[in-house]
Amino acid sequence: MVTGQSSRPTAARMGGDALGASMVFVMRLVLALTAILTLFVAPGDLGNQDGTHSPLSWVIFGGYLLHSLTLLLAARRHRTPFWHGKLVYWIDLGWYALMVYSTGGNNSFFFPFFFFVILTASFQWGFDEGARITLGATAALTAATWLAGTHINHGHLLLRTAFVLALGYMIAYWGGMGVAQRRRLQLLRDASQLSNPRFGVDQTISTMLQQTRDFYHASNCVLLMRDNPDELWQLHSSGASGGRSSLSRLPEGAAAPLLVFEPQALVQYATALHPRLPHSLESRTKAPGEARWQAMPPQQVEQLIDLLDASSFVSAPLPLRKGEGRIYVVSDHLRFSRGDAVFLQQLAAQVFPVIENILLLDRLASDAAFRERQKIARDLHDTTIQPYIGLRHGIAAVRQSLQSDHQVAAELDKLLDMTTQVIGDMRQFARSVRQGASQTDAELLIALRRQAQQVREFYDIQITIQAEAGLSISDRLAAEVFQIVNEGMHNIRKHTRARTGLISLSNADGQLRIRIENESPEGPSAPFLPGSLAERSTALGGTIAIDCDTPGITAVSIAIPV
Repeated sequence: MVTGQSSRPTAARMGGDALGASMVFVMRLVLALTAILTLFVAPGDLGNQDGTHSPLSWVIFGGYLLHSLTLLLAARRHRTPFWHGKLVYWIDLGWYALMVYSTGGNNSFFFPFFFFVILTASFQWGFDEGARITLGATAALTAATWLAGTHINHGHLLLRTAFVLALGYMIAYWGGMGVAQRRRLQLLRDASQLSNPRFGVDQTISTMLQQTRDFYHASNCVLLMRDNPDELWQLHSSGASGGRSSLSRLPEGAAAPLLVFEPQALVQYATALHPRLPHSLESRTKAPGEARWQAMPPQQVEQLIDLLDASSFVSAPLPLRKGEGRIYVVSDHLRFSRGDAVFLQQLAAQVFPVIENILLLDRLASDAAFRERQKIARDLHDTTIQPYIGLRHGIAAVRQSLQSDHQVAAELDKLLDMTTQVIGDMRQFARSVRQGASQTDAELLIALRRQAQQVREFYDIQITIQAEAGLSISDRLAAEVFQIVNEGMHNIRKHTRARTGLISLSNADGQLRIRIENESPEGPSAPFLPGSLAERSTALGGTIAIDCDTPGITAVSIAIPV
Protein backbone atom coordinates (compact mmCIF):
# COMPACT_ATOMS: atom_id res chain seq x y z
CA MET A 1 0.00 0.00 0.00
CA VAL A 2 1.29 3.44 -0.87
CA THR A 3 1.22 5.55 2.25
CA GLY A 4 0.89 8.76 0.28
CA GLN A 5 -2.47 7.48 -0.98
CA SER A 6 -3.78 6.32 2.34
CA SER A 7 -7.41 7.05 3.03
CA ARG A 8 -7.08 7.41 6.80
CA PRO A 9 -9.28 10.33 7.81
CA THR A 10 -7.84 13.45 9.34
CA ALA A 11 -9.64 16.46 10.72
CA ALA A 12 -8.43 18.55 7.83
CA ARG A 13 -9.95 16.37 5.12
CA MET A 14 -12.74 14.44 6.81
CA GLY A 15 -15.26 15.68 4.31
CA GLY A 16 -13.07 17.42 1.76
CA ASP A 17 -13.19 21.14 1.16
CA ALA A 18 -16.50 22.95 1.72
CA LEU A 19 -16.89 24.06 -1.89
CA GLY A 20 -16.30 20.55 -3.29
CA ALA A 21 -18.68 18.99 -0.77
CA SER A 22 -21.41 21.49 -1.65
CA MET A 23 -20.99 20.67 -5.34
CA VAL A 24 -21.33 16.93 -4.61
CA PHE A 25 -24.62 17.44 -2.76
CA VAL A 26 -26.00 19.56 -5.61
CA MET A 27 -24.95 16.99 -8.24
CA ARG A 28 -26.58 14.20 -6.22
CA LEU A 29 -29.85 16.15 -6.31
CA VAL A 30 -29.45 16.73 -10.06
CA LEU A 31 -28.96 12.98 -10.60
CA ALA A 32 -32.05 12.22 -8.52
CA LEU A 33 -34.16 14.71 -10.50
CA THR A 34 -32.83 13.34 -13.80
CA ALA A 35 -33.59 9.78 -12.76
CA ILE A 36 -37.20 10.47 -11.79
CA LEU A 37 -37.80 12.58 -14.92
CA THR A 38 -36.55 9.66 -17.00
CA LEU A 39 -39.51 7.62 -15.75
CA PHE A 40 -41.78 10.12 -17.49
CA VAL A 41 -39.71 10.74 -20.62
CA ALA A 42 -38.94 7.11 -21.55
CA PRO A 43 -41.37 4.84 -19.73
CA GLY A 44 -41.21 2.13 -22.43
CA ASP A 45 -37.46 1.75 -22.09
CA LEU A 46 -37.38 1.53 -18.31
CA GLY A 47 -40.59 -0.18 -17.21
CA ASN A 48 -42.55 -3.23 -18.12
CA GLN A 49 -43.32 -4.26 -21.70
CA ASP A 50 -46.60 -2.33 -21.64
CA GLY A 51 -44.74 0.89 -20.82
CA THR A 52 -45.81 1.10 -17.19
CA HIS A 53 -43.79 1.13 -14.01
CA SER A 54 -44.29 -0.89 -10.88
CA PRO A 55 -45.15 1.04 -7.70
CA LEU A 56 -41.77 -0.08 -6.34
CA SER A 57 -39.95 1.98 -9.00
CA TRP A 58 -41.82 5.14 -8.03
CA VAL A 59 -41.10 4.50 -4.33
CA ILE A 60 -37.38 3.95 -4.96
CA PHE A 61 -36.87 6.92 -7.29
CA GLY A 62 -39.03 9.21 -5.14
CA GLY A 63 -37.23 8.06 -2.01
CA TYR A 64 -33.84 8.80 -3.57
CA LEU A 65 -35.02 12.29 -4.57
CA LEU A 66 -36.18 12.96 -1.01
CA HIS A 67 -32.93 11.49 0.33
CA SER A 68 -30.82 13.78 -1.89
CA LEU A 69 -32.83 16.87 -0.98
CA THR A 70 -32.60 16.07 2.74
CA LEU A 71 -28.83 15.60 2.54
CA LEU A 72 -28.36 18.90 0.73
CA LEU A 73 -30.39 20.88 3.25
CA ALA A 74 -28.94 19.11 6.30
CA ALA A 75 -25.35 19.45 5.10
CA ARG A 76 -25.75 23.19 4.58
CA ARG A 77 -27.31 23.69 7.99
CA HIS A 78 -25.21 21.27 10.05
CA ARG A 79 -21.59 20.72 9.06
CA THR A 80 -21.18 17.55 11.10
CA PRO A 81 -18.93 14.67 10.01
CA PHE A 82 -21.90 12.40 9.23
CA TRP A 83 -23.32 14.51 6.40
CA HIS A 84 -19.90 14.72 4.74
CA GLY A 85 -18.69 11.26 5.75
CA LYS A 86 -18.14 7.96 4.00
CA LEU A 87 -21.36 6.31 5.19
CA VAL A 88 -23.45 8.65 3.01
CA TYR A 89 -21.79 7.32 -0.14
CA TRP A 90 -22.32 3.69 0.84
CA ILE A 91 -26.01 4.55 1.29
CA ASP A 92 -25.94 6.01 -2.25
CA LEU A 93 -24.54 2.70 -3.43
CA GLY A 94 -27.59 0.93 -2.01
CA TRP A 95 -29.97 3.36 -3.73
CA TYR A 96 -28.32 2.78 -7.11
CA ALA A 97 -28.54 -0.98 -6.68
CA LEU A 98 -32.28 -0.62 -5.98
CA MET A 99 -32.64 1.56 -9.11
CA VAL A 100 -30.97 -1.09 -11.27
CA TYR A 101 -33.12 -3.81 -9.70
CA SER A 102 -36.41 -1.92 -10.22
CA THR A 103 -35.68 -1.01 -13.88
CA GLY A 104 -34.95 -4.39 -15.33
CA GLY A 105 -31.53 -5.27 -13.95
CA ASN A 106 -29.70 -6.53 -17.02
CA ASN A 107 -30.95 -3.75 -19.31
CA SER A 108 -31.08 -0.90 -16.77
CA PHE A 109 -29.76 2.47 -17.92
CA PHE A 110 -28.82 3.50 -14.38
CA PHE A 111 -25.66 1.47 -13.79
CA PRO A 112 -23.44 4.51 -14.69
CA PHE A 113 -24.73 6.13 -11.47
CA PHE A 114 -22.26 3.90 -9.62
CA PHE A 115 -19.42 6.02 -11.02
CA PHE A 116 -20.76 9.01 -9.07
CA VAL A 117 -19.93 7.41 -5.71
CA ILE A 118 -16.65 6.00 -7.03
CA LEU A 119 -15.56 9.46 -8.20
CA THR A 120 -16.58 11.30 -5.04
CA ALA A 121 -15.06 8.73 -2.68
CA SER A 122 -11.79 8.50 -4.62
CA PHE A 123 -11.21 12.23 -4.93
CA GLN A 124 -12.11 12.92 -1.30
CA TRP A 125 -10.47 10.02 0.57
CA GLY A 126 -8.01 8.51 -1.85
CA PHE A 127 -7.27 5.13 -3.36
CA ASP A 128 -8.20 2.84 -0.48
CA GLU A 129 -11.76 4.13 -0.08
CA GLY A 130 -12.20 4.41 -3.86
CA ALA A 131 -11.15 0.79 -4.30
CA ARG A 132 -13.55 -0.37 -1.59
CA ILE A 133 -16.42 1.55 -3.19
CA THR A 134 -15.50 0.07 -6.60
CA LEU A 135 -15.67 -3.48 -5.24
CA GLY A 136 -18.95 -2.64 -3.50
CA ALA A 137 -20.41 -1.18 -6.70
CA THR A 138 -19.42 -4.28 -8.70
CA ALA A 139 -21.02 -6.57 -6.13
CA ALA A 140 -24.16 -4.41 -5.92
CA LEU A 141 -24.56 -4.33 -9.72
CA THR A 142 -24.17 -8.10 -9.97
CA ALA A 143 -26.62 -8.80 -7.13
CA ALA A 144 -29.23 -6.35 -8.48
CA THR A 145 -29.02 -7.90 -11.96
CA TRP A 146 -29.32 -11.47 -10.69
CA LEU A 147 -32.29 -10.63 -8.47
CA ALA A 148 -34.13 -8.57 -11.10
CA GLY A 149 -35.12 -11.30 -13.57
CA THR A 150 -34.74 -14.81 -14.81
CA HIS A 151 -33.48 -14.07 -18.35
CA ILE A 152 -29.98 -12.81 -17.71
CA ASN A 153 -27.56 -12.06 -20.51
CA HIS A 154 -24.39 -13.33 -18.87
CA GLY A 155 -22.12 -11.77 -21.48
CA HIS A 156 -23.82 -8.40 -21.01
CA LEU A 157 -23.52 -8.70 -17.22
CA LEU A 158 -19.86 -9.72 -17.43
CA LEU A 159 -19.07 -6.77 -19.68
CA ARG A 160 -20.82 -4.30 -17.36
CA THR A 161 -19.18 -5.56 -14.20
CA ALA A 162 -15.75 -5.66 -15.85
CA PHE A 163 -16.29 -2.10 -17.08
CA VAL A 164 -17.29 -0.86 -13.59
CA LEU A 165 -14.40 -2.70 -11.99
CA ALA A 166 -11.73 -1.54 -14.45
CA LEU A 167 -12.86 2.06 -14.81
CA GLY A 168 -13.58 2.30 -11.09
CA TYR A 169 -10.06 1.12 -10.27
CA MET A 170 -8.58 3.70 -12.63
CA ILE A 171 -10.70 6.45 -11.06
CA ALA A 172 -9.68 5.31 -7.58
CA TYR A 173 -6.02 5.25 -8.58
CA TRP A 174 -5.98 8.74 -10.12
CA GLY A 175 -8.18 10.10 -7.35
CA GLY A 176 -5.75 8.68 -4.80
CA MET A 177 -2.87 10.28 -6.65
CA GLY A 178 -4.65 13.63 -6.48
CA VAL A 179 -5.24 13.28 -2.74
CA ALA A 180 -1.61 12.24 -2.23
CA GLN A 181 -0.32 15.22 -4.21
CA ARG A 182 -2.45 17.63 -2.21
CA ARG A 183 -1.18 16.15 1.05
CA ARG A 184 2.41 16.30 -0.16
CA LEU A 185 2.07 19.93 -1.22
CA GLN A 186 0.52 20.71 2.16
CA LEU A 187 3.47 19.08 3.95
CA LEU A 188 6.01 20.92 1.79
CA ARG A 189 4.24 24.18 2.52
CA ASP A 190 4.18 23.48 6.27
CA ALA A 191 7.82 22.42 6.19
CA SER A 192 8.80 25.71 4.55
CA GLN A 193 7.09 27.58 7.41
CA LEU A 194 9.07 26.02 10.22
CA SER A 195 9.38 27.17 13.81
CA ASN A 196 10.57 30.62 14.72
CA PRO A 197 14.37 30.71 14.21
CA ARG A 198 14.74 32.35 17.61
CA PHE A 199 13.98 28.95 19.18
CA GLY A 200 16.95 27.29 17.51
CA VAL A 201 17.69 24.46 15.11
CA ASP A 202 16.75 21.64 17.50
CA GLN A 203 13.19 22.92 17.82
CA THR A 204 12.93 23.32 14.03
CA ILE A 205 14.14 19.75 13.46
CA SER A 206 11.75 18.44 16.09
CA THR A 207 8.80 20.14 14.37
CA MET A 208 9.84 18.78 10.96
CA LEU A 209 10.14 15.21 12.29
CA GLN A 210 6.71 15.34 13.91
CA GLN A 211 5.13 16.69 10.71
CA THR A 212 6.81 13.96 8.65
CA ARG A 213 5.76 11.20 11.03
CA ASP A 214 2.15 12.40 10.98
CA PHE A 215 2.14 12.63 7.18
CA TYR A 216 3.31 9.04 6.74
CA HIS A 217 1.14 7.75 9.64
CA ALA A 218 4.40 6.26 10.89
CA SER A 219 5.37 5.08 14.35
CA ASN A 220 8.67 6.97 14.42
CA CYS A 221 10.81 9.37 12.44
CA VAL A 222 14.55 9.27 13.13
CA LEU A 223 17.23 11.72 12.06
CA LEU A 224 20.97 11.10 12.33
CA MET A 225 23.35 13.94 11.45
CA ARG A 226 26.61 15.69 12.30
CA ASP A 227 28.40 18.82 11.06
CA ASN A 228 31.89 17.34 10.69
CA PRO A 229 33.69 13.99 11.22
CA ASP A 230 35.21 15.12 14.52
CA GLU A 231 31.82 15.59 16.23
CA LEU A 232 29.45 13.10 17.82
CA TRP A 233 26.38 12.08 15.85
CA GLN A 234 23.13 13.82 16.80
CA LEU A 235 20.20 11.40 16.96
CA HIS A 236 16.74 13.02 16.84
CA SER A 237 13.71 10.78 17.35
CA SER A 238 10.01 11.68 17.28
CA GLY A 239 8.74 8.37 18.61
CA ALA A 240 8.68 9.30 22.29
CA SER A 241 5.45 9.02 24.27
CA GLY A 242 3.10 11.94 23.80
CA GLY A 243 4.59 12.73 20.40
CA ARG A 244 7.56 14.57 21.87
CA SER A 245 10.95 14.45 20.20
CA SER A 246 14.17 13.41 21.89
CA LEU A 247 17.79 14.27 21.19
CA SER A 248 20.85 12.22 22.06
CA ARG A 249 24.49 12.13 20.98
CA LEU A 250 26.16 8.95 19.74
CA PRO A 251 29.76 7.96 19.04
CA GLU A 252 30.72 6.44 15.70
CA GLY A 253 30.26 2.85 16.86
CA ALA A 254 26.78 3.38 18.27
CA ALA A 255 25.63 5.14 15.08
CA ALA A 256 27.08 2.48 12.74
CA PRO A 257 23.88 0.33 12.42
CA LEU A 258 22.07 3.36 11.00
CA LEU A 259 24.82 3.96 8.44
CA VAL A 260 25.02 0.57 6.69
CA PHE A 261 23.95 2.01 3.32
CA GLU A 262 25.78 4.00 0.70
CA PRO A 263 25.95 7.66 1.82
CA GLN A 264 23.69 9.00 -0.95
CA ALA A 265 21.45 5.95 -1.52
CA LEU A 266 17.69 5.80 -1.16
CA VAL A 267 16.42 2.75 0.75
CA GLN A 268 13.02 1.05 0.95
CA TYR A 269 12.27 -2.02 3.04
CA ALA A 270 9.01 -3.86 3.74
CA THR A 271 8.79 -7.21 5.44
CA ALA A 272 6.95 -10.15 3.86
CA LEU A 273 3.16 -10.05 4.03
CA HIS A 274 3.16 -13.55 5.51
CA PRO A 275 5.84 -16.17 6.30
CA ARG A 276 4.36 -18.30 3.52
CA LEU A 277 4.83 -15.43 1.05
CA PRO A 278 8.57 -14.79 1.22
CA HIS A 279 8.59 -13.23 -2.24
CA SER A 280 6.46 -10.33 -0.95
CA LEU A 281 9.46 -9.05 1.03
CA GLU A 282 10.85 -5.83 -0.46
CA SER A 283 14.42 -4.70 0.18
CA ARG A 284 15.70 -2.21 -2.37
CA THR A 285 18.17 0.59 -2.74
CA LYS A 286 18.77 3.22 -5.40
CA ALA A 287 22.10 4.99 -5.83
CA PRO A 288 22.37 8.49 -7.35
CA GLY A 289 22.38 8.44 -11.16
CA GLU A 290 20.86 4.98 -11.41
CA ALA A 291 17.54 4.60 -13.18
CA ARG A 292 16.49 1.36 -11.47
CA TRP A 293 16.16 0.21 -7.92
CA GLN A 294 18.50 -2.63 -7.01
CA ALA A 295 17.71 -5.55 -4.74
CA MET A 296 19.44 -5.41 -1.37
CA PRO A 297 20.25 -8.48 0.75
CA PRO A 298 17.78 -8.61 3.65
CA GLN A 299 20.65 -9.66 5.91
CA GLN A 300 22.13 -6.21 5.46
CA VAL A 301 19.30 -4.61 7.42
CA GLU A 302 18.51 -7.31 9.99
CA GLN A 303 20.27 -5.48 12.81
CA LEU A 304 18.68 -2.20 11.75
CA ILE A 305 15.18 -3.75 11.72
CA ASP A 306 15.68 -5.01 15.28
CA LEU A 307 17.04 -1.64 16.37
CA LEU A 308 14.14 0.34 14.89
CA ASP A 309 11.51 -2.30 15.81
CA ALA A 310 9.99 -1.85 12.36
CA SER A 311 8.20 -3.93 9.78
CA SER A 312 8.81 -1.30 7.10
CA PHE A 313 10.93 1.82 6.66
CA VAL A 314 12.21 4.25 4.06
CA SER A 315 15.41 6.22 4.32
CA ALA A 316 17.01 9.11 2.45
CA PRO A 317 20.30 11.01 2.76
CA LEU A 318 20.41 14.59 4.02
CA PRO A 319 21.48 17.25 1.48
CA LEU A 320 23.91 19.04 3.81
CA ARG A 321 26.60 21.33 2.42
CA LYS A 322 29.20 20.47 5.07
CA GLY A 323 27.85 17.74 7.28
CA GLU A 324 26.32 14.34 6.63
CA GLY A 325 23.31 12.42 7.83
CA ARG A 326 20.29 10.27 7.06
CA ILE A 327 16.59 10.36 7.86
CA TYR A 328 14.36 7.32 8.51
CA VAL A 329 10.58 6.97 8.53
CA VAL A 330 9.62 3.82 10.40
CA SER A 331 6.35 1.90 10.73
CA ASP A 332 5.37 -1.24 12.58
CA HIS A 333 2.11 -1.82 10.63
CA LEU A 334 2.25 -0.04 7.22
CA ARG A 335 4.14 -0.99 4.06
CA PHE A 336 6.07 1.90 2.56
CA SER A 337 6.71 2.06 -1.18
CA ARG A 338 9.54 3.33 -3.33
CA GLY A 339 7.44 6.42 -4.04
CA ASP A 340 7.45 7.17 -0.31
CA ALA A 341 11.26 7.02 -0.29
CA VAL A 342 11.52 9.36 -3.29
CA PHE A 343 9.19 11.89 -1.65
CA LEU A 344 11.17 11.68 1.58
CA GLN A 345 14.26 12.67 -0.38
CA GLN A 346 12.36 15.59 -1.93
CA LEU A 347 11.16 16.67 1.51
CA ALA A 348 14.71 16.60 2.88
CA ALA A 349 15.90 18.65 -0.09
CA GLN A 350 13.22 21.23 0.72
CA VAL A 351 13.73 21.42 4.48
CA PHE A 352 17.42 21.06 5.24
CA PRO A 353 18.70 24.04 3.26
CA VAL A 354 16.29 26.08 5.40
CA ILE A 355 17.64 24.43 8.55
CA GLU A 356 21.23 25.17 7.50
CA ASN A 357 20.28 28.79 6.86
CA ILE A 358 18.72 28.95 10.33
CA LEU A 359 21.92 27.47 11.77
CA LEU A 360 24.01 30.09 9.95
CA LEU A 361 21.77 32.90 11.14
CA ASP A 362 21.86 31.41 14.63
CA ARG A 363 25.66 31.54 14.68
CA LEU A 364 25.72 35.10 13.36
CA ALA A 365 23.14 36.11 15.96
CA SER A 366 25.07 34.31 18.69
CA ASP A 367 28.27 36.19 17.81
CA ALA A 368 26.42 39.49 17.75
CA ALA A 369 24.67 38.62 21.00
CA PHE A 370 27.99 37.73 22.63
CA ARG A 371 29.43 41.15 21.84
CA GLU A 372 26.22 42.81 23.00
CA ARG A 373 26.27 40.82 26.24
CA GLN A 374 29.78 42.05 27.00
CA LYS A 375 28.64 45.64 26.56
CA ILE A 376 25.48 45.11 28.64
CA ALA A 377 27.48 43.44 31.42
CA ARG A 378 29.87 46.41 31.57
CA ASP A 379 26.96 48.84 31.57
CA LEU A 380 25.24 46.91 34.36
CA HIS A 381 28.37 47.06 36.47
CA ASP A 382 29.02 50.75 35.88
CA THR A 383 25.51 52.21 35.86
CA THR A 384 23.48 49.88 38.11
CA ILE A 385 25.59 47.77 40.46
CA GLN A 386 28.00 50.55 41.48
CA PRO A 387 25.19 52.94 42.62
CA TYR A 388 23.68 50.06 44.64
CA ILE A 389 27.05 49.46 46.26
CA GLY A 390 27.28 53.17 47.10
CA LEU A 391 23.77 53.04 48.56
CA ARG A 392 24.73 50.07 50.70
CA HIS A 393 27.83 51.88 52.00
CA GLY A 394 25.66 54.89 52.88
CA ILE A 395 23.14 52.75 54.75
CA ALA A 396 25.97 50.94 56.56
CA ALA A 397 27.48 54.27 57.64
CA VAL A 398 24.12 55.47 59.00
CA ARG A 399 23.62 52.16 60.82
CA GLN A 400 27.05 52.38 62.51
CA SER A 401 26.23 55.86 63.81
CA LEU A 402 23.18 54.55 65.69
CA GLN A 403 22.95 52.59 68.87
CA SER A 404 21.89 48.98 68.58
CA ASP A 405 18.69 49.67 70.52
CA HIS A 406 17.63 52.56 68.31
CA GLN A 407 14.06 52.25 66.98
CA VAL A 408 15.13 52.25 63.32
CA ALA A 409 18.18 50.01 63.75
CA ALA A 410 16.25 46.84 62.99
CA GLU A 411 14.77 48.37 59.84
CA LEU A 412 18.21 49.51 58.68
CA ASP A 413 19.62 46.02 59.28
CA LYS A 414 16.84 44.57 57.18
CA LEU A 415 17.48 47.14 54.45
CA LEU A 416 21.20 46.28 54.52
CA ASP A 417 20.44 42.59 54.07
CA MET A 418 18.09 43.39 51.20
CA THR A 419 20.63 45.56 49.36
CA THR A 420 23.36 42.97 49.91
CA GLN A 421 21.16 40.23 48.42
CA VAL A 422 20.11 42.42 45.49
CA ILE A 423 23.75 43.30 44.74
CA GLY A 424 24.62 39.60 44.78
CA ASP A 425 21.74 38.77 42.42
CA MET A 426 22.75 41.61 40.08
CA ARG A 427 26.35 40.43 40.00
CA GLN A 428 25.18 36.89 39.24
CA PHE A 429 22.95 38.26 36.50
CA ALA A 430 25.83 40.26 35.04
CA ARG A 431 28.02 37.14 34.99
CA SER A 432 25.24 35.17 33.27
CA VAL A 433 24.84 37.92 30.68
CA ARG A 434 28.57 38.06 30.03
CA GLN A 435 28.91 34.27 29.69
CA GLY A 436 25.62 33.76 27.84
CA ALA A 437 24.53 30.99 30.19
CA SER A 438 21.33 29.22 29.12
CA GLN A 439 18.68 27.83 31.41
CA THR A 440 17.27 24.34 31.41
CA ASP A 441 13.74 23.57 32.58
CA ALA A 442 14.96 22.70 36.09
CA GLU A 443 17.18 25.78 36.33
CA LEU A 444 14.30 27.96 35.19
CA LEU A 445 11.99 26.67 37.91
CA ILE A 446 14.72 27.04 40.53
CA ALA A 447 15.31 30.63 39.47
CA LEU A 448 11.59 31.44 39.49
CA ARG A 449 11.09 29.92 42.95
CA ARG A 450 14.08 31.90 44.23
CA GLN A 451 12.47 35.08 42.89
CA ALA A 452 9.17 34.14 44.53
CA GLN A 453 10.97 33.58 47.83
CA GLN A 454 12.53 37.04 47.65
CA VAL A 455 9.11 38.58 46.98
CA ARG A 456 7.78 36.78 50.06
CA GLU A 457 10.70 37.88 52.25
CA PHE A 458 10.81 41.48 51.08
CA TYR A 459 7.12 42.26 50.53
CA ASP A 460 5.25 39.52 52.43
CA ILE A 461 3.48 38.28 49.26
CA GLN A 462 3.09 34.51 48.92
CA ILE A 463 3.49 33.50 45.25
CA THR A 464 3.35 29.80 44.33
CA ILE A 465 5.15 28.47 41.24
CA GLN A 466 3.55 25.41 39.62
CA ALA A 467 4.79 23.46 36.57
CA GLU A 468 3.22 20.39 34.99
CA ALA A 469 5.18 17.15 34.85
CA GLY A 470 7.23 16.87 31.67
CA LEU A 471 7.29 20.61 31.01
CA SER A 472 9.45 21.26 27.92
CA ILE A 473 10.98 24.69 27.28
CA SER A 474 13.91 25.40 25.00
CA ASP A 475 16.91 27.17 26.52
CA ARG A 476 16.31 30.28 24.42
CA LEU A 477 12.67 30.48 25.40
CA ALA A 478 13.50 29.84 29.07
CA ALA A 479 15.30 33.18 29.33
CA GLU A 480 12.24 34.96 27.92
CA VAL A 481 9.89 33.04 30.22
CA PHE A 482 11.96 34.04 33.24
CA GLN A 483 11.60 37.72 32.34
CA ILE A 484 7.85 37.36 31.71
CA VAL A 485 7.16 35.59 35.00
CA ASN A 486 9.44 37.95 36.93
CA GLU A 487 7.58 40.92 35.43
CA GLY A 488 4.29 39.28 36.43
CA MET A 489 5.45 38.97 40.07
CA HIS A 490 6.42 42.63 40.20
CA ASN A 491 3.07 43.61 38.66
CA ILE A 492 1.29 41.80 41.50
CA ARG A 493 3.42 43.74 43.98
CA LYS A 494 3.14 47.15 42.32
CA HIS A 495 -0.41 47.25 40.98
CA THR A 496 -2.47 45.16 43.42
CA ARG A 497 -3.05 44.75 47.14
CA ALA A 498 -2.94 40.97 46.86
CA ARG A 499 -1.06 38.96 49.47
CA THR A 500 -1.12 35.68 47.51
CA GLY A 501 -0.57 34.71 43.89
CA LEU A 502 -0.16 31.66 41.66
CA ILE A 503 1.94 31.19 38.52
CA SER A 504 1.49 27.99 36.50
CA LEU A 505 3.44 26.75 33.47
CA SER A 506 2.23 24.03 31.11
CA ASN A 507 2.49 22.70 27.54
CA ALA A 508 -0.69 22.30 25.50
CA ASP A 509 -1.45 22.18 21.77
CA GLY A 510 2.12 23.02 20.80
CA GLN A 511 2.15 26.10 23.03
CA LEU A 512 3.69 27.09 26.32
CA ARG A 513 0.91 28.42 28.53
CA ILE A 514 1.72 30.81 31.38
CA ARG A 515 -1.01 31.80 33.83
CA ILE A 516 -0.30 34.56 36.37
CA GLU A 517 -3.13 35.03 38.83
CA ASN A 518 -3.61 36.92 42.09
CA GLU A 519 -6.40 37.54 44.53
CA SER A 520 -8.46 40.70 44.09
CA PRO A 521 -9.50 41.88 47.58
CA GLU A 522 -10.53 45.24 46.13
CA GLY A 523 -13.09 43.57 43.86
CA PRO A 524 -13.19 43.22 40.04
CA SER A 525 -10.58 45.38 38.37
CA ALA A 526 -11.19 47.72 35.47
CA PRO A 527 -10.22 46.42 31.99
CA PHE A 528 -6.45 46.58 31.56
CA LEU A 529 -3.57 45.15 29.54
CA PRO A 530 -0.09 44.91 31.06
CA GLY A 531 2.01 46.69 28.46
CA SER A 532 5.39 45.05 29.13
CA LEU A 533 3.96 41.52 29.21
CA ALA A 534 1.95 42.18 26.04
CA GLU A 535 5.06 43.43 24.20
CA ARG A 536 7.16 40.44 25.27
CA SER A 537 4.41 37.97 24.33
CA THR A 538 3.85 39.56 20.92
CA ALA A 539 7.59 39.54 20.20
CA LEU A 540 7.57 35.77 20.75
CA GLY A 541 4.58 35.26 18.46
CA GLY A 542 2.25 34.64 21.38
CA THR A 543 -1.03 35.97 22.71
CA ILE A 544 -2.16 37.45 26.01
CA ALA A 545 -5.60 37.54 27.62
CA ILE A 546 -7.04 38.88 30.87
CA ASP A 547 -9.47 36.76 32.89
CA CYS A 548 -11.57 38.50 35.55
CA ASP A 549 -14.55 36.12 35.42
CA THR A 550 -13.63 34.14 38.54
CA PRO A 551 -14.84 36.03 41.64
CA GLY A 552 -11.94 37.34 43.70
CA ILE A 553 -9.31 36.32 41.12
CA THR A 554 -7.58 38.24 38.36
CA ALA A 555 -5.49 36.21 35.91
CA VAL A 556 -3.21 36.95 32.97
CA SER A 557 -3.01 34.06 30.47
CA ILE A 558 -0.14 33.97 27.97
CA ALA A 559 0.28 31.40 25.17
CA ILE A 560 3.60 31.19 23.30
CA PRO A 561 4.21 28.78 20.39
CA VAL A 562 7.05 26.34 21.00
